[in-house]
Amino acid sequence: MEMELTALHWIYVVFIALIIGFMVKRRDTTLICIIGIFLLALVATGSLASSISGIFNSFIFAITELMSTILIISIIVAMSTVLTKSGINDVMIAPFAKFIKNPTLAFWIIGIVMMIISWFFWPSPAVALLGAVMLPVALRAGLPALGVAMAMNLFGHGIALSGDFIIQAAPKLTADAASIPVGDVIAASIPLVITMGVVTTLSAFILLKRDMKLGRIKAEDNEGIVQDQTFSEDLLTLAQKKFFAFFIPIAFLLDVVALSILKLQGGDATALIGGTAVFILLILSLVAHKQQGLEKSTAYLIQGFQFGFKVFGPVIPIAAFFYLGDSGFNQIIGDYLPKTSLGIVNDLGAALAASVPLTKEIAAVTLTGIGAITGLDGSGFSGISLAGSVAKLFGTAIGSGTATLTALGQITAIWVGGGTLIPWALIPAAAICNVSPFELARRNLLPVTIGLVVTTIVAMFLI
Repeated sequence: MEMELTALHWIYVVFIALIIGFMVKRRDTTLICIIGIFLLALVATGSLASSISGIFNSFIFAITELMSTILIISIIVAMSTVLTKSGINDVMIAPFAKFIKNPTLAFWIIGIVMMIISWFFWPSPAVALLGAVMLPVALRAGLPALGVAMAMNLFGHGIALSGDFIIQAAPKLTADAASIPVGDVIAASIPLVITMGVVTTLSAFILLKRDMKLGRIKAEDNEGIVQDQTFSEDLLTLAQKKFFAFFIPIAFLLDVVALSILKLQGGDATALIGGTAVFILLILSLVAHKQQGLEKSTAYLIQGFQFGFKVFGPVIPIAAFFYLGDSGFNQIIGDYLPKTSLGIVNDLGAALAASVPLTKEIAAVTLTGIGAITGLDGSGFSGISLAGSVAKLFGTAIGSGTATLTALGQITAIWVGGGTLIPWALIPAAAICNVSPFELARRNLLPVTIGLVVTTIVAMFLI
């Protein structure tokens, strides 16, 4: 596992530290990321022209990678706009309003529903489905939009994705790398997923309630979000509203059935949800606006795309920098890393694994560190194979605990990189709730850190 770290690796480490420092101080990190991209390209190529071009090329790469997420958010927002303007949304959320009476119920009901849906077809399409309907209900119950985003994010991109018990893409990757059965990883991950999920969500909820009580976060601060979206026009009769309020959930429920039968997941699942939303948008525009339906459908799409790119605009440079830590480096800058390199973040993880002594306590801490480091590229999945490989080495050396160490590395990588701490990976939940992904990352930082510490300690006893 010996890996020679070059100047490129150290530059990346320095800029990661700077980004974290600026985030903690609530400062914008866009300029830092652009300078980081420029310096990485300059050191790698030695060419000023190539370095300047590298900035632009990294933006193109980031936009290409994020395009499916931008599209699904834009389309869902466009559909939500016509739902609220026509008054259908009010009819749809009425049943939920009976159960969600206060901020506490809103947080836990939204979170648990999000977790269940995410188990079956992953969090990004689940956020799009759930957020459009549940956000207005939660705000009316007194839960701030930031609290809604936290609930969907922690339960979906955190608990559901880190365990991945149904689709099993994550445990399959780590199990293959560790040369153990998938079932062993899943069994070992159950107590760790439960520990991480309970500790993190409870910590997040307690801190959220504290800040709401102290007036640091207020539901009315986000009233503008809903006011713009819930201005209802007299476009449909009550009977038509009730019909569409029944028809739309059925359409998405059929999507869920199709996802299960056709075994669609990830991007394919998102595409099916997005295509359904487009059809609903077009049908509602034609029915609600009649002769103006063609023009209005285009206007709604434009509104959705304006919202999507407004939200994603500040995040693209940050995403571009983090993509350089993985496969994006070769595609953006070129083949300048050592031949044995697995990507900058994976190299850093391997170097950490090679530099520590082996006891079960240190092994657990190291796997948590490797998971966190490899999660910095924001995918959560790119580094879990490395976590599985290191877990196998450590488990063999210690004589036990390979499955537990593998599960620990998987959970850490996905909680950090899968969408709860890396700002640009938080975009689906942040965009649907119209909150800053940077603020959401800051709110998640302490609860997730507490959860990782407790989960790592629990893993030490299970090894």
